[in-house]
Amino acid sequence: MKKVLAVLLAGLLLITLTACGGKQATEQKSEPPKETKTEKVRIALVLPSTVDDMAWSQSMYEGLKAVQEKMGKDNVELAVSERLGNAVDAGAAIRQYASQGYDIVIAHGAQYQSVLNEIIPDFPKTTFAYGTGFQTAPNIFAYDPQAQEGAYLLGMLAAMMSKTGVLGVVGPVEAGDAVKYNYGFQQGAAAAKPGVTVRVAYTGSFNNIVGAGELAKVHMDAGADILSGSSQQAVGAVRAVAEKPGKYWLSTDMDQSQIAPDSVLASQVYHWEKIVAKMIELRKQGTLGGQHLTLSFADGTLELKYNSKLEDKIPKEVKDAVEKAKQEIISGSLKVELPKK
Repeated sequence: MKKVLAVLLAGLLLITLTACGGKQATEQKSEPPKETKTEKVRIALVLPSTVDDMAWSQSMYEGLKAVQEKMGKDNVELAVSERLGNAVDAGAAIRQYASQGYDIVIAHGAQYQSVLNEIIPDFPKTTFAYGTGFQTAPNIFAYDPQAQEGAYLLGMLAAMMSKTGVLGVVGPVEAGDAVKYNYGFQQGAAAAKPGVTVRVAYTGSFNNIVGAGELAKVHMDAGADILSGSSQQAVGAVRAVAEKPGKYWLSTDMDQSQIAPDSVLASQVYHWEKIVAKMIELRKQGTLGGQHLTLSFADGTLELKYNSKLEDKIPKEVKDAVEKAKQEIISGSLKVELPKK
């Protein structure tokens, strides 16, 4: 009898221990997984003008801020150097950022390409980027807005909305996305209204705000009632147009209607945040550069945006024609020609 009782007690003890062990294992499995800490990415931005130029530089700066906001300030560190249009000065800043261990250094201008080519051998683990450009290196991304796409649509809009049949383009220099934009604008205008006159002139500088304003006045004196143009100097032209009732502006790089809400009809907007996010992701995967990154309507990095305050001035048939052309550009059935290199 004692033997039987001992066996029963031993069995009961074993069952109890097993049950406790099973419960403990279950409790361990139900514990929440440990959070994995996101590695901080440090990004430096070198600009030819300022973060509030309402054009080329500001559009990239706001794109970076959008990335920082989405990923969190603890995960994205951002440093900015402004007014470095001079390539020598810019080169010093770029080298300093790379020396300080920044992961990605963005030199926001086509003029910085040669400077980067001199710097990159000393910093093979740093990712560099510049644009408008197409020449890459193992640790250089070249980004390239297809400015001609939105320009074509804005050219169509301008030609169909113009009462005088004369349009004006205020250009900086014949280079980068500026020349692509002007070519696209001319083609769109001609397609929408054959025989329309498009006056194109250049100030010879990306930063000549005063000169851009004067050039806009010359165009308007010659009969232009709708104008457009690119680069950071464009704000000078926008303000000149805003002083003339019945004259309108079409912007690129970003929405400039906040400068002149009664004068900017529509804008081509660059979504830099998508390009920057792509560079960050590629770098995480081990790709430090070597890719030509484009902005286009097809991938959503370009956007045509109407000024809501003035949108009712644009007839439905005009917007329908522009939208049709946009879809043809996206599908590839409409190709906007570029100047031969």
